[in-house]
Amino acid sequence: MSVDIVTLSEKFAKLKTQNEYRTIAQMNNYQFKLIRMNREFIWHAHEDTDETFFVVDGEMEIALRDKTLRLKANDLVVIPKGVEHKPKSIGECRLMLIEPAGTLNTGNAGGRLTDTRGDWI
Repeated sequence: MSVDIVTLSEKFAKLKTQNEYRTIAQMNNYQFKLIRMNREFIWHAHEDTDETFFVVDGEMEIALRDKTLRLKANDLVVIPKGVEHKPKSIGECRLMLIEPAGTLNTGNAGGRLTDTRGDWI
C-alpha cells in the first residue's frame, strides 16, 4: 500500500467540470470527495449515515427544516443521519464531503442529480 500526501489545491485543479463528485482519499469505509459546486441542490436525507461538509473556498448555505446554516471558507458542519437538508452554493464553492463509500449524493431523494460515478482523481 502506498502512503501519499493529498494536496487539495492540486486535486481541485483537476476538477474541470462543476457539480461532479471526485474521490481523493479513503479512510476505512469513509471517502473524502471534492466538488466544485455551483447550484442549488435538492431536499434530501441520508437515512443510514451522517454527512460532513467542509468548505475549502467560497460560501454556501445548507437549509434545514428549521433554520439555514451559512458556511464560508474553513467552516465544517456535520449533518446527522436522517436530517433533511438542501445545500446551495453562493457562486462557485469548493467543498470536501466526508461520507461512507457508496453514499449517494441525493440520499433518499434519487433523481436526475444522482451522481454514481465516484471517480478517483
